[in-house]
Parts: sequence; structure tokens; C-alpha cells
Amino acid sequence: MSVEKENVKVSPQEDNIIELKHVRIGFKSGTQMRVVIDDLNLNIKRGEILGLVGESGSGKTTIGRAIARIIPTISGSILYNGVQINGKIPYSLDRELKTKIQMIYQDPSASLNERANVDYIVSEGLRAFHMYKNEKERLQKVSDIIVRVGLRPEHLKRFPHEFSGGQRQRIGIARSIVMNPEMIIADEPISALDVSIRAQILNLISDFRREKNMTVLFIAHDLSVVKYISDRIAVIYQGQIVEVASSDHLFELPLHPYTQALLTAIPIPDPHIEKNKQVRIYQNTTDPTKTKLFEVYKDHFVRCLPEEEHIYRSKAEEYYKKHQSK
Repeated sequence: MSVEKENVKVSPQEDNIIELKHVRIGFKSGTQMRVVIDDLNLNIKRGEILGLVGESGSGKTTIGRAIARIIPTISGSILYNGVQINGKIPYSLDRELKTKIQMIYQDPSASLNERANVDYIVSEGLRAFHMYKNEKERLQKVSDIIVRVGLRPEHLKRFPHEFSGGQRQRIGIARSIVMNPEMIIADEPISALDVSIRAQILNLISDFRREKNMTVLFIAHDLSVVKYISDRIAVIYQGQIVEVASSDHLFELPLHPYTQALLTAIPIPDPHIEKNKQVRIYQNTTDPTKTKLFEVYKDHFVRCLPEEEHIYRSKAEEYYKKHQSK
């Protein structure tokens, strides 16, 4: 899979566009509350692509939907440009967030209205927030974005069922980008697509990030995909971030046992190596309430017990010292 990746300089002022502080999220099951995210702390830097990786049920999508205010939080704070956006907020701020933070969903078939044509689907947000002066400008905006995602203006009159899965996902991307958002939450946007289409969609997201200096939270369960598009990667396990590092460093120096287990699950093209490799299984035996996320080296964080911090720190220092000397 060939995917273009280009770093974008992050502004030294207001470095973080999103800050999650001690966030707790749960769902009611009868009279009981099932907590799926507990004491989550994570920052998303302005202009970066942050990959959020974990197995099914780890809480990846829940975090994305909480940032987009689709689901509520129990406690903690979610800050957008320094302003708290979870809980009760002013109506004007709520409307602004609906234009500034957009989502690209996993299943393009389920997220598009089958009874509406492409013109209506893509321009729905523009109409709702009056983001055009007249009908001519609206149609121009919609036509321009449709061409930009690789479709044609004549496709505007067609309906979702007339398109392939990859084309439907392009329509979903167009619907989000036409709003000119500051941030995109891409919730496993390629998992339902053929392998041959995945690189095209990843490149499309990466191109828009570069052109518009957007921030992207890229949610996935496949580390091999996230590596090629992300600047940093956060690994989540059972609702807790267990490791955060730059994309390259996470692959070269995976410190947490769960990260190491995920890496061994990545298929290897060579059948002989693939046949003989040993897949690691991670079983957590530590009480999660006793662990903390420590910065063991600059911008490299690992969740562990306080008495284990020095072990990870020494490994990180040894690696980065060798890496910097090359």
C-alpha cells in the first residue's frame, strides 16, 4: 500500500486543538452504568494526523463520538481550542462545533441517505448553516468538492445505491470537507473498502489535511494502515491509552506489551516468515486503577505501574540516544 505522508508544522501557540482531561464515558444498562472510558488523558495537536488504534470494543469510536458531542461524558473535560465542549454549552458554540468538527463514518452505505441524491447529501450542512450567498455559489461549492474527491459533476443527480463502496466513501468525505472544518474524525473510514481502494482514500484524507491544515483523528484497528498516514499514534486498550509516540518511534520502539502484541499481529508478505512468526497474546493482570501514563521520553508516553517507570524510561533513553547519534 503506497500512501503519501507529509508532516505539517504545528503552531507553537495553542499547540493542542483538542485536550481530553480525566474523561470518563459510560452507557447505562438497565439501572447499572457500564464505564467504557475511564480517566482518559489525551491531546491532539493542531494540524496533525493522530492515529487511535486498538481492538474492537476498546473505546476508539466512543472517544471520537464524545469529541463530536454525539455521546455525553460522565465526567472530565474535553477542550476545543481551550474551550470546554462537553456537557452543557451555549447554543452558539454548539452550532459552531457542528461546522468545525466533522466525521467520516466507517460504513458509507449506512451513513448516506439512500432517498437523497448526492447534491442534497453533500450540501445538507451548507443549507443547515447558510454557508453560501446564493444557489449558484452553493452549486459551485458542491461541484468543486465532488470533482476534488474524484467524482464528476453529473454524479450529483445520482443516488448512493448507484455507486461502489469506494465512491460512496468519497461522497462521505466530500460532505465533511465542504463544511471547511478545522478537524475531521475519521472513524475506520477504510475498513469496509477493498484493499485496492484503501490507499486512494488514505491519500485523499492526507491531501486535504495538507491543503487545509486540518487536524485528523484517524481511528482504526490496523496498525499497519495507521503507520503510513499518522504523525503520532495512540494505542488504546480497554478504555485506557497505554502508549503514545510518533508513528516511526512506536514501530521501532514499542514499549507497552499490548503495543508489542498488536505489532506481531500484522501480516508479513513473506509466507515463510509469516508461517514461523510468533504472535504475542496480551493478557492484562495489573489493576488498571494503579497504573498511570508516564512520559518516559519527550513525547513518548507509556502506561505502567509507578515502580515500572524507570524500566521503560531506561529503554527509551537508550533507544533515543542511539537514534540521535546516527
